[in-house]
Amino acid sequence: MSSKVSSGLPVFAGIGMAVIWGFSFLFTKETLDHTFPLQLLGFRFGAAAILLTVLKLTGLIRINLKGKPTSSLLLLALFQPGLYFIGETWGVKWTSASEAGMVIALVPVAIATMAAIFLKEKLNPKQILSIAASVLGVLVIVSTQGKLQFGEHLWGILALLLAVLAAGAYSILARHSSKKFTPLEITFVMMWAGTLIFNGLGIGQSFFEGSLAAYLRPLQLSSVLWAIFYLSAISSVLAFFLSNYMFAALPASQSAPIFNLITVVAVFSGVVFRGEQFSWIHAVGITLIILGVWGTNVFGRTAMPPLMESA
Repeated sequence: MSSKVSSGLPVFAGIGMAVIWGFSFLFTKETLDHTFPLQLLGFRFGAAAILLTVLKLTGLIRINLKGKPTSSLLLLALFQPGLYFIGETWGVKWTSASEAGMVIALVPVAIATMAAIFLKEKLNPKQILSIAASVLGVLVIVSTQGKLQFGEHLWGILALLLAVLAAGAYSILARHSSKKFTPLEITFVMMWAGTLIFNGLGIGQSFFEGSLAAYLRPLQLSSVLWAIFYLSAISSVLAFFLSNYMFAALPASQSAPIFNLITVVAVFSGVVFRGEQFSWIHAVGITLIILGVWGTNVFGRTAMPPLMESA
């Protein structure tokens, strides 16, 4: 009995990770009502970096960067957290939590495509068909706004696609870095890189807008504090440990489908808690994306990297 329970723990860890990351789109959308994107990212990564530093200093986690080429992670940081979270956060701002979850689900497809282009990994016909289905799903979602025009919604979709491409590039680069650093060490550096990048840009934006004195004002709101706690401690730190535990114990064929739950939870949270529209066209779009992601993973055994984080 105990062996059955222990064998099921990685699956439960994966489900927990998917639920956490799925709801993170909702928390991001809610917090953007009181903050601007760079400000939110600065708060989020700052809190996560401080928490990881405390865990390191207390000996609860082991991080050893001495003698390691941390400068090699700078290019990695440009894509993740840099471009990925800029694209994702602006995408959530200009679309909806549910639509953001649908588009971000394309990350495994981007990884497989970039691996084929840059690493010369072959795509079989079933994978190509699956990728086409996912792209069609995004086009279906865009069509929900009527005729194609460069309005806020379309810019939001494009921002989310930027995040997807950045995640794919990050995955390719992370394969090299993972030979010299542990996943936790890379995450630690990424959190501090995000803290410096986003707070630097956010403070700069506030300075030019003449609102520098009010940069920390949103932290006076309890709703913002709770959201930052969720996005940093729960989504960035706890979900990281859950995902790594799952990846260490499950084969790619079992872990990859769990990521589809992120999209389902994101759509559920947006529709139920924010009253976001979800029509039959959205249902067709999300079905095409999920089937496409599933096919790309299963037919090619391409799983999400354990360092990747949604929202």
